[in-house]
Amino acid sequence: MGNADYVYPSTSDEAEAAAAECNNNDNNNSSHSHKVAIPPPQPFVKSLKYNLKGHQLRQARQPSPHPRPLQVSAAENPQLYLHLAFTATFFAGLFQAALGLFRLGFIVDFLSHATIVGFMAGAATVVILQQLKGILGLDHFTHATDLVSVMRSVFSQTHQWRWESALLGFCFLFFLLVTRQFSKKRPKFFWVSALAPLTSVILGSLLVYFTHAEKHGVQVIGQLKKGLNPLSFGDLVFVSPYLSTAIKTGIVTGVIALAEGIAVGRSFAMFKNYHIDGNKEMIAIGTMNVVGSLTSCYLTTGPFSRSAVNFNAGCKTAVSNIVMALAVMLTLLFLTPLFHYTPLVVLSSIIISAMLGLIDVEAALHLWSIDKFDFLVCISAYAGVVFASVEIGLVLAVGISVLRVLLFVARPKTFILGNVSNSGIYRNVEQYPNAATVPGVLVLEIDAPIYFANSSYLRERIGRWIDDEEERLKISGEASLQYVILDMGAVGNIDTSGISMLEEVKKVTDRRGLKLALANPGAEVTKKLNKAKFIDNLGPEWIFLTVGEAVGACNYMLHSYKPAVNDDPHKDESAV
Repeated sequence: MGNADYVYPSTSDEAEAAAAECNNNDNNNSSHSHKVAIPPPQPFVKSLKYNLKGHQLRQARQPSPHPRPLQVSAAENPQLYLHLAFTATFFAGLFQAALGLFRLGFIVDFLSHATIVGFMAGAATVVILQQLKGILGLDHFTHATDLVSVMRSVFSQTHQWRWESALLGFCFLFFLLVTRQFSKKRPKFFWVSALAPLTSVILGSLLVYFTHAEKHGVQVIGQLKKGLNPLSFGDLVFVSPYLSTAIKTGIVTGVIALAEGIAVGRSFAMFKNYHIDGNKEMIAIGTMNVVGSLTSCYLTTGPFSRSAVNFNAGCKTAVSNIVMALAVMLTLLFLTPLFHYTPLVVLSSIIISAMLGLIDVEAALHLWSIDKFDFLVCISAYAGVVFASVEIGLVLAVGISVLRVLLFVARPKTFILGNVSNSGIYRNVEQYPNAATVPGVLVLEIDAPIYFANSSYLRERIGRWIDDEEERLKISGEASLQYVILDMGAVGNIDTSGISMLEEVKKVTDRRGLKLALANPGAEVTKKLNKAKFIDNLGPEWIFLTVGEAVGACNYMLHSYKPAVNDDPHKDESAV
C-alpha cells in the first residue's frame, strides 16, 4: 500500500519520451497536446517534509516553448491516477468544510421550492434512464446523463436487447410498486414495502441460481472482492506539478458535489417537513470526504438514488445510515459470495421504483396554477438536468431565481393608499376599492428597500404618481394637491443613492409648491437619513410615526391655512 509499494517511471525516461514526442509532433505539425514530463510522486510524509524545507524537486523540462497542461492517463498510469484522485478528494473535502466554517450556508437559500421540485423530477428521470442498461441487459452504455445521449445509446444497440432481462425487470418493478401502494393504503403494514427490496434481491438471486439465467442474457453481479478499503493517507501527493492540479480538480468537483448533495438534502427535507442547516451540511460533507480520502475513497456526496431507497423504505433518522454502514461492512467481510448470483436487473428495478415516487407532477401543476414564474423555474431545472446535466439544471434554475430577485429589487411596487371607512387604517386602493383617498393629500407606499438599483425607477414612479394625481384632480374639479406622504414602513434599508433620490423628490415637490412628509421610517433608515442631514433639510416635524398621524397633520394644516400654490406647477421644473 502507498507510494512506497509502487515503482514509478524514472524522470529521465519520461523526459526523453516527452522530448521525442514533442519533436515528432513538431515535425508532423500535429495539433495534439504534449504530455508533460513529471517527477515521481513522493509519499505523504516525505513530500510534506520536502515542501516545508523548500526542497527543489527535479523536473524534466519540455523542449516546447509553450507550456502544456498536466495529463495523467488512467490507462497508462493507473496507480498515479488513483493517488491523484485521493488527493483531489482531500482538497475537495477541505474546501467544502471551509465553506461551512465560514458560515456560507446561506447559499442553500437560493434553492427555492420550485427549483427543488424541478431538480428532483429531473434527477429522478436521469437515474431512471441510467437503469435502462440493467433492464435491457446491455453490456456497453454511455457515461453521459442527458436524455439524447442515453436514448442514442439505447436505440443504437437494439440488437443487444435481452428480453429475458427486460421481462424479469418489469416483473420485479411491478412487485415493488404494488407493495408500495399496499403499504400506503394500509399504513400498519408499512413493513411490507420496507422489506420488498430485500425480498426482491433474495428471490432474484434464487431464481438465477436455480434456472442458470445468467447464461440466457440476465447479467449478475458476479465475483466481489472481500475486505475493506485500505488506508490511503500515505498515497496523498503533495508535490509539484501534481499539487496545483489536485487542488483545482478538488475545488471544482467539490463545488459540484456540494451543490448536488445540498439539493438532495433540501429535496427530502421538503418531503419530511424538517429544516437543514446549510453550514452543518457543508461541514459534514467536507469531513466525510477528508476522512474518505484517507481510506481509499474518491469524492462522494449525498447520493440521490440511495436516499430515495431509504426514503421509500421508511427510514426516519441518521441511525439508518449507521445500520446501513454496519451491514455493508459485514457484507464486504463475510457475505460477498452470497451476492454472486444477484441479477443487476433487480437492483435497477429497486432504483426505478424509488425514483418514480420523486416525480411530483401535482406539485408542478400547483406551481402553474399559482405562479407562472415559479413554474418556469421548475421546468428550467427539470429541462436542464434531463437534457444537459445536474450542474447546468441547478445553475439555470438558480440563475432564473436570482434574476427574479433582481427584478423585484429593481422594480419595486408603489401603491396609492386610501383610508378604510370608519377606521384609521390606510390600505392599497386597488386591493380595497372602498378605501377613500384624502382630498389634497397623496399617500404613496414604497414596498421595498431603496438601493441604487431602484432609486431612479422610484424617482420616476413617484413623479408619475404626482402627475397622474394632479391631472385627476384637475379633471374632477376637486381641491388641488398640497401634500405628498411616503409610507416608508416596508423600506427596510436605504443606501446613498436612495437618499439622493429622496432629496431630488423633495426638490421636485418644493418646486411644485407641494410639501413632502415621511411616515413610519425604520430605525436603520432614520439613522442614515439623519447622518445625511436629510431630516434637517426636510424638517423633523414632517416625520411621522404612522400614516394616520401624517394625514391628520396635513388635514389640520389644510383647514388652518392654504399654502401658496404656483399657477403653473410645471413651469419651474421645466426651467430647471
